[in-house]
Amino acid sequence: MTVSHEMLAVDDVSFGYRRDEVLHGVSVGVAPGETLGIIGPNGSGKSTLVRLLSGVVAPQRGVVRLFGQPMNTYASEERARAIAVVPQETTIEFPFSVPVSVLVGLAPHLGRFAFEADRDLEAAQLAMRRTGVAALADRSLHELSGGERQRVVLARALAQDTEILLLDEPAAFLDVRHEVEIYDLLHEIKEEGRAVVTVLHDLNLAELYCARVALLKEGRLVALGTPTEVITYKTITEVYEIDVYVDRNDITGAINVLPLSGRYRELLAAGRAVAPQESEG
Repeated sequence: MTVSHEMLAVDDVSFGYRRDEVLHGVSVGVAPGETLGIIGPNGSGKSTLVRLLSGVVAPQRGVVRLFGQPMNTYASEERARAIAVVPQETTIEFPFSVPVSVLVGLAPHLGRFAFEADRDLEAAQLAMRRTGVAALADRSLHELSGGERQRVVLARALAQDTEILLLDEPAAFLDVRHEVEIYDLLHEIKEEGRAVVTVLHDLNLAELYCARVALLKEGRLVALGTPTEVITYKTITEVYEIDVYVDRNDITGAINVLPLSGRYRELLAAGRAVAPQESEG
């Protein structure tokens, strides 16, 4: 069951496409000022869980709750004012400029036929500065790289100024520098009292930035807790079905997870130590 302070939650939710059930009895929620990471192998149901949390699809069993009330009791405009979504991929249908693309995020706050006020333009400009796309203001989305476009989509979500932010792999297409900058920004956002739910594949980022992580496998919630509780050698090798190297970072104190190549997995299985000169470099 959810607890009263959770902004957004799923209770015993199951969902499937056609005859294939992809989520089975999942329960998890996020509180104000918290970053919840959703991790798991490909096909484990992470993106489907985000779609349920956003209200894009409805569960076949169980209930999704927004501020303690069933999601289906809210109109779509009310959900859009409460939840901003950064999808894994964004389809570009029109060659909007970067500023216009960001201003689209303000649509839920405007009445029909209303125009942006000065404060809305300021909100869009602030979101562009925070995501590092202000310098791209004179370009259209069609002229941007995948990583630049992803940051514009995040700026649009920030301009929406919601209490909840859902992100499906927001660092996709980003280099290491921008990846860290995005998660630093998400950390600032949750410090403002907002709730952040993010799907990520990088377990090291999950360890650094998430208060809790939900680990999925084959549509089931395998583990839920702090990164230290969930991201362990035993759990990761069992869920991802690959041997890894797990150690604690001397600088951050966080757990680091590194995959082992086939050669090193064979050496490990044979009980052989790997000498420095045997490295694959």
